[in-house]
Amino acid sequence: MGSTSSAAREAARPAATGRRGAVVAALMLSMALAALDSTIVSTAVPQIVADLGGFSLFSWLFSGYLLAVTVTLPVYGKLSDTFGRKPVLVVGSVVFLLGSLLCALAWNMEALIAFRVVQGLGGGALQGTVQTLAADLYPLKDRPKIQSKLSTVWAVSAVAGPGLGGVLAAYADWRWIFLVNLPIGAVALWLIVRHLHEPERETGAHARVDWAGALAVFACGGVLLAALVQGGVAWPWLSAPSLALFGTGLALVAVVVLVERRAAEPIIPGWVWRRRTIAAVNLALGALGLLMVAPTVFLPTYAQGVLGLAPVAAGFVLSVWTLSWPISAALSQHVYRRIGFRNTAMLGIGAAALILFAFPFLPYPGQAWQPTLLMLLLGAALGLFQLPLIVGVQSTVGWAERGTTTASVLFCRQTGQTIGAALFGAVANGVLAARLGGASDLDSVTRALDSGSAPEATRRAIADAVHAVYLGASCAAALAFLVLLFLAPRKFPVLKD
Repeated sequence: MGSTSSAAREAARPAATGRRGAVVAALMLSMALAALDSTIVSTAVPQIVADLGGFSLFSWLFSGYLLAVTVTLPVYGKLSDTFGRKPVLVVGSVVFLLGSLLCALAWNMEALIAFRVVQGLGGGALQGTVQTLAADLYPLKDRPKIQSKLSTVWAVSAVAGPGLGGVLAAYADWRWIFLVNLPIGAVALWLIVRHLHEPERETGAHARVDWAGALAVFACGGVLLAALVQGGVAWPWLSAPSLALFGTGLALVAVVVLVERRAAEPIIPGWVWRRRTIAAVNLALGALGLLMVAPTVFLPTYAQGVLGLAPVAAGFVLSVWTLSWPISAALSQHVYRRIGFRNTAMLGIGAAALILFAFPFLPYPGQAWQPTLLMLLLGAALGLFQLPLIVGVQSTVGWAERGTTTASVLFCRQTGQTIGAALFGAVANGVLAARLGGASDLDSVTRALDSGSAPEATRRAIADAVHAVYLGASCAAALAFLVLLFLAPRKFPVLKD
């Protein structure tokens, strides 16, 4: 576990104080903002493009935000361990709200993309610091309650985002998608400033920030994630832009390693990967991000193209896992208190692997209740998997390492999602091209479905493509199971509250 005396001293640090109910309300509002802004723009793209133009660039409205959130997570995690959670959350909230205001004032697509990146720079602080503060506020026995609340907020907000964006774009103006963040964020910010009180940190006046490491991590993550997000979409995988980005990213990896090894207080300290528990949780939740791409990205297309459902009904098929996931997460404490964090997570991810593997065996074309039932079961399995790992790994470190640990976990999950989108997108497009011939891909097939001109062969090709993706997702779940089995300790080294 590293320095035992240091860990014990930090574990004994007094928790954040103040009106805990008010602070929890602020955390839930902040989490809702971060979750909404990941999805709310999607259904308003036609209105945005009609107003600003720049259709060829609109995918960067999502990619730019995602990149900024992901690459800043490690930086904010280290800063929260150095200066405290409150200043990081306050600064992140201000940056996020400033980005939202600028997005509402954007005059062209290029400006809107740039301001979305500003939003993402604040969104990284919201995601990481909210999760860390939740562990600071509650002792181990009560952490499942707050984590299940945050999981519920995230799930509901992520599913409601597209619908809310469509309503605002259709009946008001697309700029309200960003303006609505201002009053909600202002309330959350006021509650944090007014009611959250952290103990003074003795090292605050002499804190050393690894700004060179932060810049290197930001540049490396940005280049590699951009290569994954745009590869196979904006340009072919083996094209010059793709190879140049991957080559530059690998060179920057070497720079990050060199800078971080020399830094007194590195942004990504080596102990994050040297400790078995944290390394295993990072890899397992990276696999979770990978497998989550299958339902979130491909299931709606399957529901519309194969089952023939309307968009609203297709959204319901996906959204049912937001019902079972938080309930399962809340109940997981009764399981891991009996059999431990690792075994509970293995039980959950093992069940998830079987559920994902069962999807390709659904009858064609099938009925809507069949994938809906599988999604309900998948949510229950993943709730049993994710929350014990997050609560468990946060409980193995003291206050001064919890922000970095939480950020590393979230960073790996976000990176897994990015890799999953690129990998499974290539798998789906490959299957479609093999079944339909030519250069068919998921985007062109989806457009054919929207126009109502897709023949039966296309629908069968969609089913085969999504089945292949789900098989890949089941392999990712099996990989997470093996990581926990062989790398994670049987009993997490939990520190006393």
